[in-house]
Amino acid sequence: VFKIQEGIVRGFREALQKEEFTEIHSPKIVAQNAEGGANLFRMEYFGRRAYLSQSPQFYKQAMVPVYERVFEIGPVFRAEKHNTQRHLNEYTSMDFEMGFIDGFEDIMQMETKVLQNIMAVLKADYAPQLAALHVSVPDVTSIPAVRFDDAKRMVSEKYGRAIRDPFDLEPEEEQLISRLFAEEYGSEFVFVTHYPSKKRPFYAADDPEDPRYTLSFDLLFRGLEVTTGGQRIHDYDAQVAKMQARGLDPAQFESYIGVHRCGLPPHGGLGIGLERLTMKLCGLSNIRDASLFPRDINHLVP
Repeated sequence: VFKIQEGIVRGFREALQKEEFTEIHSPKIVAQNAEGGANLFRMEYFGRRAYLSQSPQFYKQAMVPVYERVFEIGPVFRAEKHNTQRHLNEYTSMDFEMGFIDGFEDIMQMETKVLQNIMAVLKADYAPQLAALHVSVPDVTSIPAVRFDDAKRMVSEKYGRAIRDPFDLEPEEEQLISRLFAEEYGSEFVFVTHYPSKKRPFYAADDPEDPRYTLSFDLLFRGLEVTTGGQRIHDYDAQVAKMQARGLDPAQFESYIGVHRCGLPPHGGLGIGLERLTMKLCGLSNIRDASLFPRDINHLVP
């Protein structure tokens, strides 16, 4: 399992280096939270409040004006009191951010290239491990995409499942969307686009045609969300306005807002959960089996 995981990381890094991305390393002790919500590990930092990083988001965006294309592979932390087969409190995120995009579709196209390279690396250099675990490497020649609202409707109509949450996908819906696209389109991956703004962070760009939705996406693989990404707000005034609309004080995010004030190109990016991708690729039933030393609500050692 962990040799295959090594190959996933190799394939991710090599693909982005070919596309002229620069690898960066951002701090994991931070002053602000990027994702919002209450799932933060708080800590005392020399008399000040600090947090363990939920995401390298702010730092990725800050480096776009410098290198235009950046990526990072590193730990992120979520203080969620989940005890499920799909959640960890510390996991490895494979992130990238790219500037001068024409739309969030550019991000999806780049992820498709990355996944193609990952699968090629696994086939070429990890055949014994794939064979030992009876791993079927998915075809990623192309990945279909469907709007969030359409995906919900399609699943409801095909499988007779009532829509209970209009703002997010429930785990069962993720499984059914994947099943539908595997059966009807022959793809084990599917992009679900235009998530409701209500469920996306304050930096997510709203769809100008319908601001109730965002220019964002998730990637589902064999019934599980393994990627979240999309286009970011790059305009200073627009970012301040969205923060204020959500009850946030822009002054508390001065270093982040300062980057927007100085000027950002249209940009976007994503984060891939390494353990989730490993779990689904290897056919594991629990995400803990895709982490060498899993951290959940019950495990702090070894």
